[in-house]
Amino acid sequence: MTRTGNSRRTFIAGAAATAGGLSAAGSLAAPAEAATGTTAATPRAAAAGARRVAVLGGGVAGLTAAHELAERGYAVTVYERRALGGKARSMDVPGSARGGRRPLPAEHGFRFIPGIYHNLPDTMRRIPFPGNANGVWDNLVAPREMMFARAAGREDLRAPIPWPDHSPAELTPDELRRALTGILQSLVRLPLHETAYFVDRALVFLTSCDERRNEQWERTPWWEFTRAARMSSEYQRILAIGVTRNIVATKAEEASTRTVGTLGEAFVFNLLGRGADGPPDRILNLPTNEAWIDPWETHLRSLGVEFAIGWTVREVRYGDGRVSGVLVEDPAGAVRTVTADHYVSALPVEHARRTWSPALRAADPMLGRCDLLQTDWMTGIQFYLTERAPLVHGHLNCIDSPWSLTAIQQAEHWPSRDFPADYGDGAAVDCLSVDISEWDKPGILYGKTAKQCTREEVAREVWAQLKASLNDTGKTLLSDGKLHSWFLDPGVDGIGTPHPTNQDQLLIHPTGTFHNRPSAGTRIPNFFLSGDYVSVDIDLATMEGANASARAAVNSLLDRDGSSAPRCTVRRLYRAPEVESAKRHDLWRYRLGLRNVFDVG
Repeated sequence: MTRTGNSRRTFIAGAAATAGGLSAAGSLAAPAEAATGTTAATPRAAAAGARRVAVLGGGVAGLTAAHELAERGYAVTVYERRALGGKARSMDVPGSARGGRRPLPAEHGFRFIPGIYHNLPDTMRRIPFPGNANGVWDNLVAPREMMFARAAGREDLRAPIPWPDHSPAELTPDELRRALTGILQSLVRLPLHETAYFVDRALVFLTSCDERRNEQWERTPWWEFTRAARMSSEYQRILAIGVTRNIVATKAEEASTRTVGTLGEAFVFNLLGRGADGPPDRILNLPTNEAWIDPWETHLRSLGVEFAIGWTVREVRYGDGRVSGVLVEDPAGAVRTVTADHYVSALPVEHARRTWSPALRAADPMLGRCDLLQTDWMTGIQFYLTERAPLVHGHLNCIDSPWSLTAIQQAEHWPSRDFPADYGDGAAVDCLSVDISEWDKPGILYGKTAKQCTREEVAREVWAQLKASLNDTGKTLLSDGKLHSWFLDPGVDGIGTPHPTNQDQLLIHPTGTFHNRPSAGTRIPNFFLSGDYVSVDIDLATMEGANASARAAVNSLLDRDGSSAPRCTVRRLYRAPEVESAKRHDLWRYRLGLRNVFDVG
């Protein structure tokens, strides 16, 4: 799933953070925004009397909406309670700077921008960056390999990422079968009969028509689809639990097969060189704000976008068949009403739905279905090291770790910066950024879940689980003596108490979720939804989904406004033409109540 190597923007509304060694009532008019037609449209500044748009939320969805609208001549104001960039931002570790250096970079969790993305990379190409012909997009770099780190003395599995020299083959069902079998046998080392069975299940999904995917497979858990209960613990750990928990961040017993299969399909095509914007794995060559968010803010300001940072959205009000205004709280705590011609709600779903008034919900029952969408915790911690650890030149997945840890060493991918010279006190030479995907299972050090641990205990436990996965075959790759300090996302609070909270949760995808996702346009004529929970082609909580939904929201706004501006391009996930005939055949079988032709049970 969607995660990229990035660092976070300094908190403006002040979030408390921890960094330590493991050893120790007025009315306010909102400015309007302009819209640029296609992604290649020429930007134009908002003219006097331009239509005004209030964008509620400054994450990837909100900034994308602002970008597209401003290019099309609308006057836009973005209201953001903390800092621009949302979960994608980078942030400073408080008190970590010494000797004129900048603070150590930290983040909500590492991110990656795979080649299956097209809408987000298009936006990145349109954000100027000094010295880059393709703007921020040129700051993407491709790690050379990945690793599945095993515990209990089992050898870690390394895999090179075959790009750009890979030559794609003809995508016949037989070629797909051979490709998947080879990948799984080389990476996973499963019994041959289980490998063959999983490949057959993959072919069932690949050749399933959209109706079967949207109905049958959306209501089938991945655990059941893959027949995991019948298989070995290795099969369950890697292909059922590992795929869903570490990538989709949903339990295998609950995860929608439609969601898991759709992303898996896209990644297979990416590996085969089909429909790709670039390599399967890409990260940024600097902390995220330096490489992307700060240049984006600068560019949007040049287009006339205004930003209200530290403003909290409290309620979207409804009257006379429209949104009549938005109740906000300014940085001083004063309550105001923001008015505009149009409103784009770009808050994460768990925050957005709290702002929808009863009258607004009554005007569009679709909003009420969003209450059925579920979120979970997937949050990052960074470990700063005084020596580079010889782990892997890319992402590693600790598939046996109780807390489902994934990680990447970041400094080697930041070639234009000398990490120790520019950041912190000069002693830290690398940042091992780790995502914790499982917060409700006991760990190996304290026997407690992550939510039950204090911040210090979480750091110690994660460090212990990393060492258990990486130091178990006779080599000490991570040692306590190399640990400089750590930083846990400040959005997590109250852990170790009966009431833990997380300001930045992740939308998860249990069965049936697809049918509860709203469209970008609502029944309220001046109200639109943008965010990774909105229904778009990429059915997963990702920055690509956030970006695509913002484009869809802007297109809906342009239609409602009767605008002649070009519409935003919204790219779908790649579909291999060779498979379409099999899908058409499956549509006939599905409507007759028959199984997919490859589905032998």
